[in-house]
Amino acid sequence: MFIQTESTPNPATLKFLPGLTVLETGTADFPTAEAAGVSPLARRIFAVPGVSGVFFGSDFVTVTKTDLDSWDHVKPAVLGAIMEHFQSGAPVMEGDGQAAGGHADHSGPDAAIVSQIKELLDTRVRPAVAQDGGDITFHGFDRGVVYLHMQGACAGCPSSTLTLKMGIENLLRHYIPEVTEVRAVAP
Repeated sequence: MFIQTESTPNPATLKFLPGLTVLETGTADFPTAEAAGVSPLARRIFAVPGVSGVFFGSDFVTVTKTDLDSWDHVKPAVLGAIMEHFQSGAPVMEGDGQAAGGHADHSGPDAAIVSQIKELLDTRVRPAVAQDGGDITFHGFDRGVVYLHMQGACAGCPSSTLTLKMGIENLLRHYIPEVTEVRAVAP
């Protein structure tokens, strides 16, 4: 098994491509070791000293390290953990550990606007941030403000504010005049 790695815009995060499907649908974010209870793969990666976050996409695993640790020490151990997991045949997620769909439901007078926002996020934004090892999920729309949650490599990335304000906000404002601002929310 050969696992490729790619850098991301976030220097504390690397994207690992095992060449296999990681999640059939959605994404899964594990910002802490405690959150990894439903995933044997995430638990195995968190056992590596220096790992501070794990994120799964369809065909990649994004791993964030602590600021104190060097990729020279963390990367080989993470590669080993991912390889051991896939060779073991264990599932990526257990029981009811479902991958996130990435969207909050919204009804009411803004339902048409929210539908447009979700469509733009799914077709234009999410594929682009997945290339960088992350995801952005919709959390709400209220009085012109779109609330999004950044995950994986996007969370804590030095350029995430720029991506959110200059990229996503400008895109949404261009296509949907009712959007006035985009804000990041905590999980």
